[in-house]
Amino acid sequence: MALMCRQIIGSGASCAGWAGLIVATATSDWVRTCDYSLAACLRMDELVSKGLWAECIISPALYHCGAREQILTLPAYVQTSRALMVCACLLGLPAMLLVLMSMPCIRLQNDSSAIRQRRSRVGGVLFLCVALCGVISTVWFPVGAHKDGGLMSFGFSLYAGWVGTALCLLGGVMILFCHFLSPGGPMRENSFYFSRQASRAGPLEPPGNHAKSARV
Repeated sequence: MALMCRQIIGSGASCAGWAGLIVATATSDWVRTCDYSLAACLRMDELVSKGLWAECIISPALYHCGAREQILTLPAYVQTSRALMVCACLLGLPAMLLVLMSMPCIRLQNDSSAIRQRRSRVGGVLFLCVALCGVISTVWFPVGAHKDGGLMSFGFSLYAGWVGTALCLLGGVMILFCHFLSPGGPMRENSFYFSRQASRAGPLEPPGNHAKSARV
């Protein structure tokens, strides 16, 4: 029962984290920068929101977004973050399917506990890879934006990426180690049952040192 609870909690956390990474990848509010001084930007209330795919100008009278289509001229941190976040989104789908198919309530044809455990561990490793891609992207992107200058604050997309990364890491660890932490016991399909076979009745051999009967 404890194993099932840990696996369900880990699966739910991993799926929620994967959804958070998808939201972070699809939206463009990663960091907010300003081309002028901090006081001037606060006075004019004009900020630039940068993401993986677009840059948006945020002001009370204007909200305009422009796509970042020039791939060769983009900074290295933007290109790397794009590739890692796309890989995280793609790896999350097979990881989620493997984890769901390893649940005790789902039985496939010719399925066994060993096969389900193998699927669960592979899914946990994939979720850890998703978390690794997410943490590199969500840390490197604001650092690169800060080096370019003008970084003011973090956006909603970056917070969604951080939360999604943490949930994928937590869920992957729980899924990967729940079988090792469970109390050991014999598996039903790996158990062997022995039965005592009935022996045939036969004439008993007299002992070798039996006493001879004396004639009277």
